[in-house]
Amino acid sequence: MANDRRREPSLIDALIPMATLVVLIGGALALFGLDALNGPIQVALVLCALVAALVVLKNGHPWEDVQASGQRALSSITSAMFILLAVGALIGVWNMSGTIPTLVYYGIQVLSPGWYYAASALICGLIAMSIGSSWTTAGTIGVGLVGIAIMLGVSPAITAGAVISGAYLGDKLSPLSETTVLTAQLVKVDLYQHIKRQAWTSVPAFVLGFVLFLLLGLGRGPSPAQEGETAVDLKALGDIFWITPLNLLPLLLLVVLSIRKTPATLALVASTLFAGLLGPFTQPAVVADFAGQGGVLGGVKAVWQAMATGFDKNTGIADVDALLSRGGMESMLTTLWLIIGAVTFGTVLEEFGLINRLIAPMVRSARGTGRLFLTVFASAFGLNVIAGDQYIALVLPARVYRAEFARRGLAPANLSRLTADSGTVTSPLVPWNSCGAFMSAVLGVSTLAYLPFCFFNIFSPLLSVLYGFTGFRIERVAASEVTHEQHH
Repeated sequence: MANDRRREPSLIDALIPMATLVVLIGGALALFGLDALNGPIQVALVLCALVAALVVLKNGHPWEDVQASGQRALSSITSAMFILLAVGALIGVWNMSGTIPTLVYYGIQVLSPGWYYAASALICGLIAMSIGSSWTTAGTIGVGLVGIAIMLGVSPAITAGAVISGAYLGDKLSPLSETTVLTAQLVKVDLYQHIKRQAWTSVPAFVLGFVLFLLLGLGRGPSPAQEGETAVDLKALGDIFWITPLNLLPLLLLVVLSIRKTPATLALVASTLFAGLLGPFTQPAVVADFAGQGGVLGGVKAVWQAMATGFDKNTGIADVDALLSRGGMESMLTTLWLIIGAVTFGTVLEEFGLINRLIAPMVRSARGTGRLFLTVFASAFGLNVIAGDQYIALVLPARVYRAEFARRGLAPANLSRLTADSGTVTSPLVPWNSCGAFMSAVLGVSTLAYLPFCFFNIFSPLLSVLYGFTGFRIERVAASEVTHEQHH
């Protein structure tokens, strides 16, 4: 009899949690500014999840169902949580063992301020394409590039935008990327056909962004004062660490493991532990000073501490201290809190039909291919905002719009490209989304600060929607194929 009391949500039911989200997030930002991400927004998301739970209870569902939904939410982000903790540990140990300082030391001497942003985007694009992970790229090479930016006197926010632009280009076009594979599977498109279709929006979007990054760096050159500061920073790094290519071996190991499709968490931890073993041999003074004692026991203590709370170094030089004093699993706990609140809220909305109640009218009102494409984009980006997780923003539109695309004679590859452009690429633009929270945490730049410079992530969905309105690169299928698709 309990099932008889369960009601489908009304439009008002679906709008109540949305309105709560807008009011609480807006209030947190108005009261606390960017500091809202250090606790107030997390509280807002937990309260939003409770409001959604009250709506669900009002519709006749027992509390046990809500509780089970929350458990499934946490289960869905287990992998992301361990990756985040592993990246925190890696940054701490890589700093202590000299890997990040060596990347920065060499990078400063190779990269010029005039083309620094464009080079950062290109480097991250190539790395992400080879390993298939935007998160790993940003958490390793990206951290070094932002560190170099600080010492070169160029903008860390623009650099973070370039890192994210390149990382997501590579992620989208790599057959090793789990989101790329998932999108192709969801829409039932061959993986390499999906990547080929994505290139029609991804490559032009990246080229446009690359040009803008070149323009932003145009004419930029270090002033005599900046050159002097950079020289001081380089000398400080050289005095503290033994700068040698050997320090880059943990990075090489990470790349090899990633190419061999080792699970991300295992690859990150393996690279961290390898750097921890290498550190006492290449940087014995640094390790002993950090641990407060030398020898094997001091090495173990230093690595353990760096993994837990990060590396810390007080040189008296602000830029160097900002680069080195980072990392540790502890530094990721606020970000984890943010992700837990956002994904729990989003999962409750999804599983109890509140999101579908909002999307259904949008599908019915989308007349014409252009309007349909715009609706898919709005749904995917909206889910990144509401649900706080890129996987929900990928899976739901792919499921909801598949039949509609088939009914209109639009090839599935159109939907796979559009959902990737709208769901995957826009996820780091939302501060409380798991991707936005991750990028902000590892790069040390707030989401709202780097957002205007994520040119690829902005242009890619815009081009995809534009193609829908113009008909450019829109593929159609025969009536027999449409009927077959609808039956499946």
